Amino acid sequence: MYYLSAITLLWAFSFSLIGVYLAGQVDAYFSVLLRIALAFLLFIPLLRRQWLRLDYILPLMLIGAIQLGFMYIFYYQSFLLLTVPEVLLFTTLTPVYVALLYDVWTLTFRVRYLLAALLAVLGAVVIRYDNITQDYISGFLLVQGANVCFALGQVSYKILIQRRGDQLPQHAIFGFFYAGALVVALVAWGIWGTDRYPTTSMQWGVLLWLGLGASGLGFFCWNKGATQVDVGTLAVMNNVLIPAGLVVNLLIWNRDADMVRLLLGGSIILLSLLLNYYWERKTRTLSCSLSH
Repeated sequence: MYYLSAITLLWAFSFSLIGVYLAGQVDAYFSVLLRIALAFLLFIPLLRRQWLRLDYILPLMLIGAIQLGFMYIFYYQSFLLLTVPEVLLFTTLTPVYVALLYDVWTLTFRVRYLLAALLAVLGAVVIRYDNITQDYISGFLLVQGANVCFALGQVSYKILIQRRGDQLPQHAIFGFFYAGALVVALVAWGIWGTDRYPTTSMQWGVLLWLGLGASGLGFFCWNKGATQVDVGTLAVMNNVLIPAGLVVNLLIWNRDADMVRLLLGGSIILLSLLLNYYWERKTRTLSCSLSH
């Protein structure tokens, strides 16, 4: 919990920094590439020869490619179509995906996750119910793509570490996670990148901070924390950063946001999560009763 709580505070500012200083000003693919490259460089000195094994390298590279590489590509593109508060609210579906993907991995299925997701979609519609544009729909879908990638990476990493045992030094192998993400970022930048590079010291500074802090330390600590809690706690912690990020954005950068719609739509999305939590708790109580 300590790792997850600390990174929640760290990431609360990242949403606004991207939306205010980078989105629409700096090429999204270059931003992704630089962030991941800086994170990779941060962990290169920690790699150890005895852990250079394909059964560690390949799974970690694949997880990094999905959770960080593809997630960032979806995520940065969404900022071109949505406001920061909208991006934040639409990431609230991540806990549903975490639980649902864990069910898929363990060959179980619970319909409540689908119902929670549909209710959250309704909340998204309410936020812009009189101005639903193709860009808005595309932005919503891009955020969901990012959510699925982020959730899949967390679940996969948690299961990987559980199967390898606690003796595995995570800091000594995590560089491979960034290596996988870097491959995706390089290919994406090579195909779709433009020459819109940072032009101010503020933009370079934001990218430096996001690369070393939010991406480098952030993803390592978050994934390490994910291995130390149960799936239910992990799912809930995915949404703790949403109110923190909203507070930062609305108080500092986006004071003119339509609070009525944000509160109404956000309340519906919150209701979907509360229902999901209630169903989860009821199921656990029933399971405990039957076992006794």
